[in-house]
Amino acid sequence: MSQATKTDTDRIEKRIELRAPVARVWKALSNAREFGTWFGADLRDDFVPGVTARGHMKIPGYEHLTIELMIERMEKETLLAFRWHPFAIDPDVDYSQEPTTLVELRLTPSPTGTLLVVTETGFDALPAARRAKAFEMNSGGWAAQLENIARYVHADVA
Repeated sequence: MSQATKTDTDRIEKRIELRAPVARVWKALSNAREFGTWFGADLRDDFVPGVTARGHMKIPGYEHLTIELMIERMEKETLLAFRWHPFAIDPDVDYSQEPTTLVELRLTPSPTGTLLVVTETGFDALPAARRAKAFEMNSGGWAAQLENIARYVHADVA
């Protein structure tokens, strides 16, 4: 598995080479039901810029959580960008007044199929009490999610 990582305190970046065509990877990202299947969520709303897609998590231990992805931009076969509240896992906490992070999933054709780069920024604006944990958990989470999408698109990882 070829997965490079770049981090600082405000930015997570993960990348993976997928042996699948850009069109296939784009469908797995841009179709809310497909996204939910590999991501571990039951998303009820379509991905449309300006719309918040919601659903329940299906990852064991997190089924009580609702995920909300505020879709910012979609550029066909190139970019899906959304905002969310990172590592918002305490059902007794109202995260709605906190800043969100920006997640960008970028696709570029590669000699073996598709390069997928996930970048999440904005951690430095989070409340200090949960900033480091959110960064740590999302960094590990994106590493796992790249493996999930690779399996989902039936891709061999270069």
